[in-house]
Amino acid sequence: MSEPKRPARAAAVEAAAVASGGGALAALVGWPLGIALPAAAVGAANGALGGWRGIYEWRRARGWLAASLDSTWGLPMTTASLFAHVAGRIRGEPGFVPDLSVRQNRHVYRRGFQPRGGFAITLGNVINGAGDVSRPRRRRLITDHEDVHCWQARWWGPLFPVLYVGWAAAGAVGGAAIWLTRRRSERFGKVVESSAYYLNPFEWWAYSRDDHWPPGGKIVDFGWARPCCRPLAAVRNPETGRRSRSAGSPVPR
Repeated sequence: MSEPKRPARAAAVEAAAVASGGGALAALVGWPLGIALPAAAVGAANGALGGWRGIYEWRRARGWLAASLDSTWGLPMTTASLFAHVAGRIRGEPGFVPDLSVRQNRHVYRRGFQPRGGFAITLGNVINGAGDVSRPRRRRLITDHEDVHCWQARWWGPLFPVLYVGWAAAGAVGGAAIWLTRRRSERFGKVVESSAYYLNPFEWWAYSRDDHWPPGGKIVDFGWARPCCRPLAAVRNPETGRRSRSAGSPVPR
């Protein structure tokens, strides 16, 4: 697995510092729930990995915000991200993608956990299935779509998996009912997928930010007709590649 090329001492110092801070924050969150030790372990593990690889953007406020949320409100999905790290490691080379991860507040793997071929998946601050990141479209999928999911997990915290999975389940049932009553001319699987996945508000948000709404897999004239928000490409400073000041807060992304 390719790691960032920086002095090992600097990486070790950052890893120790972020692990200590992340573990302490997570313990404070877990203590009222009686899970201080396991919470601290997750916070420390996330901090150690993030610090060693240098993923947090310490020179900008959102880097501190990302690190803080990953060890507090977003801790449930940070816990899930540890599984994504293991999957990214097990599946071997090509693996970790430094240029899409270092100081980007996320870990990106070319392979890893991929329930569906060709689709990337984000668990907490870890993106699996990036694929061939030499392709501009694939890189934009990471920076403008999957990164949105990283921030959704941080902002929505423990509500995120409940709402996301809850919509998927209800959407699947609703899609089946719609197929039975109004869409028999369409393939059953496509109707269910459109309802359960593409119309999921979290996906609508991410596809809109990616300037990719409506996506090709969604049934035409089914569900949301317009994007929910401006694409990130429209608010990003072309010189720096970052969001312009006039665009306001750096989140959601």
